[in-house]
Amino acid sequence: MEENSLEKKYNKYIIAVSIVIPTVVAVLFAVKLKDFGINVEPLSFLPPIYATINGITAVVLISAVLAIKNGNRKAHERLMTFAISLSLAFLVMYVAYHMTADSVKFGDLNNDGILDEIEKAKIGGIRFLYYFILLTHILLSIAIIPLVLISYVRAIGEQFDRHRKIARITFPLWLYVAVTGVVVYLMISPYYAN
Repeated sequence: MEENSLEKKYNKYIIAVSIVIPTVVAVLFAVKLKDFGINVEPLSFLPPIYATINGITAVVLISAVLAIKNGNRKAHERLMTFAISLSLAFLVMYVAYHMTADSVKFGDLNNDGILDEIEKAKIGGIRFLYYFILLTHILLSIAIIPLVLISYVRAIGEQFDRHRKIARITFPLWLYVAVTGVVVYLMISPYYAN
């Protein structure tokens, strides 16, 4: 019973954060500062930066797993804390970009915000692959929030057996989210307006 007390203490916060973050991101994603009379230049330089952050996160996650497999718990802790920090930095930049710029449509060759039949024909079936990757990336990025938080709380509470059990699920999902974040950027980057 004693070993679960820290996790029980943080459960309500984990649940709250797991609901609040996706909700706030969804709301802010729809908010455009220009609609409120705030004239801000689109932060169009951010997508390659936050895609790079996703790539770095993937490398950090793999490094953290290798560190713990080699018995270096301190390096593992630092790397995992760094991975969480990178994910938060990504989130802030992602929201900032979408609050200042219109969303880019995959396949929109003329950057008019409309995917017409000619553009659809040019990109063909790759569009469905893109949307599959994007959809799984988004859904798993939501699902990963409580998994990361529970894993982290179990680790700081030194509940290492329970931490390992959930980390075996958390790691591949988080790695998938990080890698697909890069893939989504690489696939859509040709359609950003110059």
